[in-house]
Amino acid sequence: MIYLRRAADRGLANFGWLNSHHSFSFGHYYDPQHMGWGLLRVINDDTVDPAAGFDPHGHRDMEIISYVLQGALHHKDSTGRESVLRAGEVQRMTAGSGIVHSEYNHSSEQPVHFLQIWIRPASNGLEPGYEQKVVPQQGSLTALVSHDQRGESLKIHQDVVLSRLQLEAGESRPLAISQRAGYLHLIEGELEVAVDDNDKLTLTAGDALGVNQQKQLQVSAHKPVTALWFDLPVFAQR
Repeated sequence: MIYLRRAADRGLANFGWLNSHHSFSFGHYYDPQHMGWGLLRVINDDTVDPAAGFDPHGHRDMEIISYVLQGALHHKDSTGRESVLRAGEVQRMTAGSGIVHSEYNHSSEQPVHFLQIWIRPASNGLEPGYEQKVVPQQGSLTALVSHDQRGESLKIHQDVVLSRLQLEAGESRPLAISQRAGYLHLIEGELEVAVDDNDKLTLTAGDALGVNQQKQLQVSAHKPVTALWFDLPVFAQR
């Protein structure tokens, strides 16, 4: 199964201080055709105005990952953690049995642009937790968050590996998907994707492609690319 999600077709929420594109159903945006991809439940592409942000609110039983693309995000939560997440840093928050947190633009002058990602955990009721760090790029594909903490990645409580893909124009590589599912979200650049040697698809910024039980995936950059690649368990298709 191949799932193509174009940037222009995503849900949109604009509250003045917040401009958010929803890859999957979230908040005021509901579409039963786009409820997630396997264990991946949310990808929100958020831009928050200077000095604005999300007031304290609660979550349960979800692994929440934030990845800042531009600017800085101020985080505070009920575990006592308070920190600033800057461009290029990745954060993993385990909501588990319950956590309350707030997120604000750390700058009074510049917007902050970040992705917030939700992944279903392997079990409910986990102890709430939080980690953040800069994960240096090593080669074209670098694990940011993983179940086995491979490389310098943060730990996630699920059989998932979230990696950052970076390619220069003209570079290409395979992405392993045999007996797995995958989801590719393009942050910037232009990427050609071939699935099982079928017709090739071109992705541009904000576009995404989901695959489930395909044999092979080959990606080639037309322009310099930064993307997120989710290695996920195979899931039952409707």
